[in-house]
Amino acid sequence: MRRLILFRHAKSEWPAGVADDKRPLAKRGRRTAPLMGAFLARENLLPDLALVSTARRAMETWELAYAEFGSKVAWKAEPRLYDAPVSALFDIVRQMPSNIRTLMLVGHNPGFEVFAGQLTTEGPELDLSRLREKLPTAAIAVIDFNIDGWKAIDAEHGVLKRFETPRSVEGAN
Repeated sequence: MRRLILFRHAKSEWPAGVADDKRPLAKRGRRTAPLMGAFLARENLLPDLALVSTARRAMETWELAYAEFGSKVAWKAEPRLYDAPVSALFDIVRQMPSNIRTLMLVGHNPGFEVFAGQLTTEGPELDLSRLREKLPTAAIAVIDFNIDGWKAIDAEHGVLKRFETPRSVEGAN
């Protein structure tokens, strides 16, 4: 069994003259990233390893969420996650060592939204429907796979276990 957690970066600003990969989090993003980090910790959804896009907004999301975990989690910056198409996301995940049972990717749309849609065919119908509609900023998709190692990950083999957004997490509190 393997678990993949896709964590889209929190809401970012669009300052004039700033390169896309240098955009910072907006005020709302600085509020929702720690909210989602606390949720992940509370629900025991912490990864064995997190790979984080090198874009500023993804790194800031990770730093704010990680501060809420209450325990150390191995992580590394992964430049291939920035603006990654689905094929690159499959490649990244398939390269993970077998000792990693739960992997988190912190990154971007449209890649994450399309990737999640291709991976999942089972799960709570309401969550699947919401996920197919949109993977909003700071959203988390938890997808389980009945596989022995990451090399075996393939489209339509995942079961969506959780789909949470800042709005759904705030509403549950």
